[in-house]
Amino acid sequence: MAIERLTPEQIRDWSAEQKDRWWLENVYRGDMPQLTVRAAVTGFLLGSILCATNLYVGAKTGWTLGVGLTSVILAFATFRTLAGIGFHDLTILENNAAQSIATSAGYMTGPLISGMAAYMWIQNTIIPWWQMAAFNVVLSLLGVLVAFPMKRRFINDEQLPFPEGQACGVVLDTLYHGDGRAGMRQAKALVTAGLVAGLIEALKGETIMRLLCQGLLRLKETFHLPHALDDWYWEAATAGRLPVPALAGVPLKQLGITFLPLDLAMFGAGGLMGMRVAASMLLGMLLNFVVIVPSMIASGNLPPDAKGLYSRTHIVNSWSLWWGITIMVTASLVSLFAKPQVFTQAFASLRRRDDAAGEDRLAGIELPTWLSIVGIPILGVIGAWMAREWFGVPWLYGLSAVPLVAVLTIIAASSTGLTGITPTGSLSKIPQFIYGGLNPQHPPTNLMTGVMCVEVSSNASNLLMDIKPGYMLGAKPRQQAVGHCIGILAGALASTPLFMLLFLSDLEPGRSIQETMAPEGGAFGFPSALQWKGVSELVQAVFGGDGGTLLTPSIKWSILLAAVAGLVMEGLRITTGGAFPLSPLSIGLGVILPPDSTVAMFLGAAFFAWLGRGRGAASDGHGQESGDVREPVCAGLIAGSALVGIADILLKVFLK
Repeated sequence: MAIERLTPEQIRDWSAEQKDRWWLENVYRGDMPQLTVRAAVTGFLLGSILCATNLYVGAKTGWTLGVGLTSVILAFATFRTLAGIGFHDLTILENNAAQSIATSAGYMTGPLISGMAAYMWIQNTIIPWWQMAAFNVVLSLLGVLVAFPMKRRFINDEQLPFPEGQACGVVLDTLYHGDGRAGMRQAKALVTAGLVAGLIEALKGETIMRLLCQGLLRLKETFHLPHALDDWYWEAATAGRLPVPALAGVPLKQLGITFLPLDLAMFGAGGLMGMRVAASMLLGMLLNFVVIVPSMIASGNLPPDAKGLYSRTHIVNSWSLWWGITIMVTASLVSLFAKPQVFTQAFASLRRRDDAAGEDRLAGIELPTWLSIVGIPILGVIGAWMAREWFGVPWLYGLSAVPLVAVLTIIAASSTGLTGITPTGSLSKIPQFIYGGLNPQHPPTNLMTGVMCVEVSSNASNLLMDIKPGYMLGAKPRQQAVGHCIGILAGALASTPLFMLLFLSDLEPGRSIQETMAPEGGAFGFPSALQWKGVSELVQAVFGGDGGTLLTPSIKWSILLAAVAGLVMEGLRITTGGAFPLSPLSIGLGVILPPDSTVAMFLGAAFFAWLGRGRGAASDGHGQESGDVREPVCAGLIAGSALVGIADILLKVFLK
């Protein structure tokens, strides 16, 4: 069944009141069950599971993956299967409510792997889990209250596309008004990929295989699959049977470079990212570790660590991080400010048109405006108090961040509505530079005000993305807001204790928190936290007068050249309409990410691109049928590998 939509002429010419009346008469499904108990429970459970995969992937890549379509497919397939034993299918609006809850839960991991982790690294102190959860919840709820006044303008009146949300609405409509076979095919692909990835990850898991071999099979020796298929070569090279590949005298293995990593989570993530992003990341990694770093070592501009050794962590933290961050920040800001429509559209939303006056036909189903008017100042003060009491952010800066949050949220939500991209990474640099300049000797000020801005603006933008399919399908906006709040609680309760168990349970005396969370050669690099920490240190160096000792001449030159490169490449990408093949943002990410993760994502992107070309060339008519399972397969690889990987870590923690 085709989704009812306004024409471009109607969007342009009709008043807001006319559009609301049309929606009530043609789209609204007031009698259909929506936020039922089973929808809430389904969304809560899916969100709790999927936020664990986001935490795992985010700690590896710095990316937070959307889980909306995954939750839609899983919820549909689960209840379609249960229908065989007497259960009723979820209605289309129940499924939409469940995906909204799951999506909001999945995005609760963002601050944990970025600003909050960077704070703990710089201060070398652990934030208590309840403080992390409470601060995250307050800021996310503030995002809900900030978002709903914008909803009437961005979605009801301007009818912005919110591409990812619109795609979710189309998928839901297809699942429930087709024969259901497409949805079940996608679900089977997702589950099958998840089981395969989970099995391989279990065979790699040292703790799982030790329990299996010694505990269950009573074997004397334990074996497990290698973490990279070329590990045999490095073992032979270490034993002297084969040559040791090295650059500037540093073995490639010591830098974390492997050519055949067995990491299906990153393989699936690469399939979702696509070739342009993955190839740019690979270029950044090769440029840094194969070209620039060896020349810096040979010229004496990059000395070894205190032990006289070179490692990936030492190289990134002491030298490469600066140019990697600079090219990312420059490119993201150029991308943001090169779209004037984002700003004009955003601030036009503050002005209601004259013809919009009249009866408010949606007053009974929209979230009451007075909740935002009353709640935003209250939650803003609570957030500023938390920042003051727990992180030492002065009252003046914490309180002044609240109106800045509102302005940045307008920009972020408008960008999301127009392009589907929420530029929270770019926007976070604004408060970091503002408050870093005002208080350069206190890093928590720029870090935690940045967390406030990112969490509120991203949560508000994600909420609007979730509301879009509900608006397309006739859902009650007020119930969607409640569902989003349920997801916030689910995500906080699931992700925060898991974060503590996964990354902080091995803390030992004399070992820094950064070394504990992102050890040399470990599975997690926390590239987003590295970026936040690097920007904070850069701000402190620039405004605090420490640049002479922290930034050596070679680092200053690398920063200058990276800024020019980011400006030029992003400008070419914009002026060519996206035809320029490189992404400077991804090049910088390739510098920060562990090389084996970068290689795994490139292999995944190349594999799925190859499959796509094969389907495009086929003439048997089955290309579309096989092509529509790419995203479920990638999501299954990520989920299966991540969940079993998490289980292996937790077993190690509890069996110590």
